[in-house]
Amino acid sequence: MPAKLKTALLGASGYSGLELARLLERHPRLEKPALLRREGSDGAADLAQVFPELSGNGGYPLRALSWPELKRQGVELLFLATPHEASRALVPQAIAQGLRVIDLSGAWRLKEEQHRAIYSFHDEDTTIAAELAEKAVYGLPELAGDRIASAQLVANPGCYATSVILALLPLLKAGLVEREHGIISDSKSGVSGAGKAPTSRTHFVSVADNFSAYAVFNHRHLGEMVEQLGLNDTELTFTPHLLPIPRGILSTIYVRLKRPMQPREVELCLRSFYTGKHWVRVFATPQLPQLQFSLHTNYCDLGFCLAEDGQRLVLVSCVDNLLKGAAGQAVQNMNLMYGWHEREGLQ
Repeated sequence: MPAKLKTALLGASGYSGLELARLLERHPRLEKPALLRREGSDGAADLAQVFPELSGNGGYPLRALSWPELKRQGVELLFLATPHEASRALVPQAIAQGLRVIDLSGAWRLKEEQHRAIYSFHDEDTTIAAELAEKAVYGLPELAGDRIASAQLVANPGCYATSVILALLPLLKAGLVEREHGIISDSKSGVSGAGKAPTSRTHFVSVADNFSAYAVFNHRHLGEMVEQLGLNDTELTFTPHLLPIPRGILSTIYVRLKRPMQPREVELCLRSFYTGKHWVRVFATPQLPQLQFSLHTNYCDLGFCLAEDGQRLVLVSCVDNLLKGAAGQAVQNMNLMYGWHEREGLQ
């Protein structure tokens, strides 16, 4: 039997981090991952103290991040489920240690300065940061699988961005969308998409029996969408909404086609683009995806309805924001990086 890969995860105490820790622990090609906390942290000594549902499974010790200790243990791949600013500072250090990195934050997703400006990063070494930003591979397997395989730094996509990009990519690549008419994405997410740190907006009293829009015209994922889809900033209007549910994203996307089409043509465009892509499911019209179909899976479910005029098209895209929108996609990227099947550890 070949030696199992040694991995480490920093940030397991968040929602996406917990999902990732669970996936890594049961992956057949991995040793049990080293779970880390940042140096100087006064946090819990074991992940079960944060998530009591893990109690009784042999322990999930959280050890302080130490580059010499990771090297001693033979760790090859580091997952970062850390805030954007922390990932921006840690990735150059990890790369200097010879580690491969999959970063779940937005620190390295964006190539264009006008889009990165929303994060207000202050890099210690701007030259190294610029080099890493250029080398980082946007980790959407259905888009960049060949480049992910050889990458040292993979920037895991945002959850909203995953749902929107996968829906629009086949039609845009085929040149079928009348971009000048504008594209609208009306997207809704469960509360876990906002992260674990409580805020007034995510407090139970604010969320329960409510439905609200937020970050209109300035959401951090918008830059990812336009960059990866090859759109101008003015061609896509993205409005995120907060649903009173724990997890899941549903994006309803409105486009105008360049010419009248038949439903079978639209379906063929989607299906042919994702032939061989296990984690994208295309529903035959008039059936549409629902959140319940994709929850707790790594699937992105796509469906559509075409108006009688053959040009007004509504796409519906559903993902679990903690899996295909975060931890599951990170494992899918790892599988590509090491030449394994994309389904391993995710079935």
